[in-house]
Amino acid sequence: MKIHIIGGGNLGVAIALGIVKYTTNNHVTVTKRNIETISYLQEEGVEISNNNAHNIQQADIIVLAVKPHQIETVLKEISDKIQNKTIISAVSGTSINTIQNIVGNSHAVIRIMPNIAIQFGESATCISFEEKDKTEAQKVISLFQQLGTAPVIEEKLMDAATVLGACGTAYALRYIRASMQAGIEIGFDAQTALAIAAQTAKGAAKMLLEEKVHPEQLIDRVTTPQGCTIVGLNEMEHQGFSSSLIKGIKTSLQKIKE
Repeated sequence: MKIHIIGGGNLGVAIALGIVKYTTNNHVTVTKRNIETISYLQEEGVEISNNNAHNIQQADIIVLAVKPHQIETVLKEISDKIQNKTIISAVSGTSINTIQNIVGNSHAVIRIMPNIAIQFGESATCISFEEKDKTEAQKVISLFQQLGTAPVIEEKLMDAATVLGACGTAYALRYIRASMQAGIEIGFDAQTALAIAAQTAKGAAKMLLEEKVHPEQLIDRVTTPQGCTIVGLNEMEHQGFSSSLIKGIKTSLQKIKE
């Protein structure tokens, strides 16, 4: 497919790199006003342009990866240059209906919420769409399943998906950073501590995804009576580990709904 990404920020670039690295037979174009900052993408086989409408008529899919306040301007800029396209929106807080009202009903409009790990083929990309666009949505689902997981959710959960799946990357990284710091305190150099903490988190996630069980079932395999794991877990809970994480996620959701 020919995939036209409007928006060369962190997310747009991550999507582009993920597609060219982990899928086949797809041509990717990224547009941004200042293309100097994304010129390196050409070395990866990505076409770049400072014109949002550059060859957009030939695109099979148009991906919107701009800020919410830019969405109306961008859509009005390209709407008279496209016909019967599949439009994918990665714009937080912007509904399918809002986009449809601007571009008209001749286009399929599908919302996605990936995270920047898509660059490494490891995103949790939530997808929502209206029933009328189900056929076009299947192509989108198939594409993003190659770049991690692609659960289909109700559109009303998209804000929650943004917090849990996109903001969640930062939360997971903060856990790894804390583990690294603890590793240094108990004797490791920084590089070794980080390598151990990151791989351990990756391994834990891999087990959950492969076995599809509740986390506590896997925790039970690690904890032994009067062992060092359970006392560590209990101390973390005494200090508010789980409750602070839950509160943080709920606070982020409140912010996104403002």
